[in-house]
Amino acid sequence: MIKFGPSGAPDRFYAEGFKHTEQMPKWVKDNGLDCFEYSFGRGVNLSEAKAVAICEAFKAEGIEISVHAPYFINFATPEDEKAINSFNYVFNSAVTGRAMGGSRVVFHPASQGKDTREVAVARTFDRLKELKVLIEEHGLTDIKFCPETMGKLAQIGTIEEITDFCTLADFYYPCVDFGHVNAREQGSLKTKEDYLTRLNYMINKLGFEKVRDMHVHFSKIEYSAKGEVRHLTFEDTKYGPEPLPFIQAIEQLKLEPYIVSESDGTQADDALFMKNLYYASHNNL
Repeated sequence: MIKFGPSGAPDRFYAEGFKHTEQMPKWVKDNGLDCFEYSFGRGVNLSEAKAVAICEAFKAEGIEISVHAPYFINFATPEDEKAINSFNYVFNSAVTGRAMGGSRVVFHPASQGKDTREVAVARTFDRLKELKVLIEEHGLTDIKFCPETMGKLAQIGTIEEITDFCTLADFYYPCVDFGHVNAREQGSLKTKEDYLTRLNYMINKLGFEKVRDMHVHFSKIEYSAKGEVRHLTFEDTKYGPEPLPFIQAIEQLKLEPYIVSESDGTQADDALFMKNLYYASHNNL
């Protein structure tokens, strides 16, 4: 089933007097949403007891949780020590995410650095093969590992690159951040057909089922000539992408992704806006 929810705690969560992640699932449910993404952005430092408490809270409300691995990951690094750290960040996110009741781990794949694009992508590809073995050896194949499309031109993570990465294992699922795609492609996502072109490309490479159940990040993002600058809210009228053409595209293709809003502070409200768009479109068919 398609799911909509926020990434991290929205401003309104705190404004309404809430503080703890264990309070989030009821708040998410009361706000008409279905899922939540927890970020390990600065490191995986959650205690086992806290992870279990979060798991119990989310199960009690029937809200699905995913996790985002630390931002420091770079599988294109030429330095072996940094590569090992990247493996550990993904592995630890998966172990702790599973303890929290989650079954999806989103991660930023790599940065180009001083290498050519071809060298950086090839090194990332090889490291993701190594990560596949690590995941299999530790019995984590029930988790979906989701490399994410990236918004800056210097980062590895075009739709084509992410799609290729996801051919390496059954448990590699794409995380398509359409705000990132729009930013690195300088405002390319405007019509339903713009989305259909990219989604059909992925379906042809990965098969319908994997794209049907893919992970999605969505927000409007300011961009410059180098790509992503900062996340915005749906109130912004200068930068895209607009959510309606995206919703129309996934409805036409009968996709049911896990959709996370990353709007700046209004992520729950904007997630609900997308959910309402979806069901309005769905009921009109």
